[in-house]
Amino acid sequence: MSTQIINRTERLTTIERMLSRNTTGLRVVEIAQACGVDRRTIYRDLSLLTEVGLPIYQRDGRYFINHDYYLATLRLNINEALAFFLAARALSRHVDQQNPHVVSALAKLSTVLPDSVAAHVTYMADTIRQQAVDRGFVNVLETVTRAWSEQRTLKLWYSASGNSAVSLHEFSPYFLEPSSQGGLYAIGWDEIYRRVCAFKLQSVRRVKLLQRRYEIPKDFDPRSYLATALGMIHGDGDEATRVVLAFSADATPLIKERIWHPSQQIEVFDDRRCTLQIHVSNWNEMLPWILSWGGQVEVLEPTSLREALAVEAARMMQQYEARIAG
Repeated sequence: MSTQIINRTERLTTIERMLSRNTTGLRVVEIAQACGVDRRTIYRDLSLLTEVGLPIYQRDGRYFINHDYYLATLRLNINEALAFFLAARALSRHVDQQNPHVVSALAKLSTVLPDSVAAHVTYMADTIRQQAVDRGFVNVLETVTRAWSEQRTLKLWYSASGNSAVSLHEFSPYFLEPSSQGGLYAIGWDEIYRRVCAFKLQSVRRVKLLQRRYEIPKDFDPRSYLATALGMIHGDGDEATRVVLAFSADATPLIKERIWHPSQQIEVFDDRRCTLQIHVSNWNEMLPWILSWGGQVEVLEPTSLREALAVEAARMMQQYEARIAG
């Protein structure tokens, strides 16, 4: 009797995991073969899982889990739970738009933590909740996430930063990646450019989920497309632009001590000044980082970036001169 109960418990867990991972659904015969039982047993198991609240539905002879309502079971020790909290906290501080799903995740996380830790997690969740929510961005994020999880192609209306023109793309997301400057990118295959591209979700104006499915190539290496300290390695299809920055002697040791970008080339001069040369698709992501160096950096190339920094410097000078004069 005991062995039978254990086997059924394990089988129910297996069925739940199979349905969760197979976004195209499974036939009863496929589940039965995987579990080593007959189909009548699987029908009873599916009925029981539905009774206990698992959002299972059937379509065209296949069984699915509704991921919009599915609550996955996850067992974490306190160190793992705290690691998730710190990661969510870091994300909430750097992203441009509030993600309400971070708030709900923190609220659930607080229920399994000791009171002393849970109180702080709850406080931070309430703090994030007070920030404004861009519903358009949330809709884009949720749709891209669903496309990624179900491996379905998207129709995507994109407006590059600083450009009002909107381009239409058919895009298959391979993964999502945040940048240190607050951007959130979808990296995947773009039918327009016929290559892997990165689209900043904050610049997506509209998105539509298509029925066409795709597969991520087995030889795809995401490491080539991960974010760096200076933003994404690959941009949204534009040609790479060479950026050359000149740093003061005081800043040179800091520039030399880390890899800012895979394409970087650092040249140190006799007076201990240095130049940093990289190739990026969109230098707009670099603006906050460049400004953080203040007078210790000068933009040498490209002219467009140099002019943008000059305009910003003039605006800052005008603002401070007005305060001094007042």
